[in-house]
Amino acid sequence: MVSDQPERFFVSELIREQIFLQYQQEIPYSCQVQIAEFKERLGAKDYIRALIVVEKESQAPIVLGAGGKAIKKLGSAARQDIEEFLGRKVFLELSVQVAPSWRQQSDKLKDFGYFDPLYIT
Repeated sequence: MVSDQPERFFVSELIREQIFLQYQQEIPYSCQVQIAEFKERLGAKDYIRALIVVEKESQAPIVLGAGGKAIKKLGSAARQDIEEFLGRKVFLELSVQVAPSWRQQSDKLKDFGYFDPLYIT
C-alpha cells in the first residue's frame, strides 16, 4: 500500500476501529487514539504504547471494563489487526487518559492532528 501517512497513523486507526466495533453509544465518538511510543526492534516484537483519550472521567471505567476485561479484549483484537497490517509481531500496550472536553479545544484538536495542513485547503 502506498500512502503519505506513517505507520503510526494506521496503527492508531486500527485501534480506533476496534473501539467502534466493541463499544456503543458515545464512547467511540469521544475517543482519540494517540501513539505515545512506537519502537521497531530487531529480533523482538515491535513495541507500541497507545493512549486512548476520552472526554469524561465516567468514560474511562467503561473503556477499561470490569477487571480490565474490556481493554484486554480491545487490545487483543487491535494487536491482531496491527500485526496483519504491519506483517510482523507487536507488543501492544494500551492505557486510558481523560482530557476533559478535548473536542471543544482547538489546541487539543491540533495536537491530535485534526488541523493538518495536508488535508485542509
